[in-house]
Amino acid sequence: MADEVVGFQRARRPEQVKLRRNTILDTAAAMLAERPVAEISLRELSDRVGLAKSNVLRYFDSREAIFLEVLDATWTTWLDGVEVELGAAVEPGNPAPYQRETRVATLIADSLSKQPLLCELISTMVGTLERNISLDSARTSKRRAAANTDRLTDLVRAQLPHLGRPAAAHFAGAALVLVAGLWPSVAPTEAVATVTAELGAPPAEVSFPHDLREALANQLIGLSVRATLAPEHP
Repeated sequence: MADEVVGFQRARRPEQVKLRRNTILDTAAAMLAERPVAEISLRELSDRVGLAKSNVLRYFDSREAIFLEVLDATWTTWLDGVEVELGAAVEPGNPAPYQRETRVATLIADSLSKQPLLCELISTMVGTLERNISLDSARTSKRRAAANTDRLTDLVRAQLPHLGRPAAAHFAGAALVLVAGLWPSVAPTEAVATVTAELGAPPAEVSFPHDLREALANQLIGLSVRATLAPEHP
């Protein structure tokens, strides 16, 4: 990959700039498959791409801005899959109370559990990735995050039309908060993993999907109950 990039050391044409940016983003995503965000420096990323740090910073204003773009691309791809899965799900002819809410929550939780890259980036978005970016990068990333959250809101409402938009938006936001809170425990230190086993608790990689399913189901069921007590405007 580095050899390909060297040919564009002085990229000027739009297609060359796009190639350079995509190479940096692809490399960042590949490194995230090996280790968490906190362990990837801009220098190491630049070396992997085959560029000096100063050259990488011609295309992104910081290490964090790179990972925020990876987050947006991963988030969008995940939403594409969720839309397909929700649309293909078969609804029972006479569902039990709150079975639909449980089905939607479970599908979303299970889908997130299969996306470690997305979970890792969500868990570091506010505390790390948004701490070293320019105003322009902040505007771009927050607008993209809002658009992705709005899309999840619309997907949930399509399945649960009795929820008003504020309730569905609350769920979409809560899903991010829950992932951010639960995901860091999936990669514990050796000492923490040992103590967890001593206490008889399941390893975090097992408990994460279960805990996320339960939390999202409780969110949707609770919001549905409130909607029946005090219906919201769309």
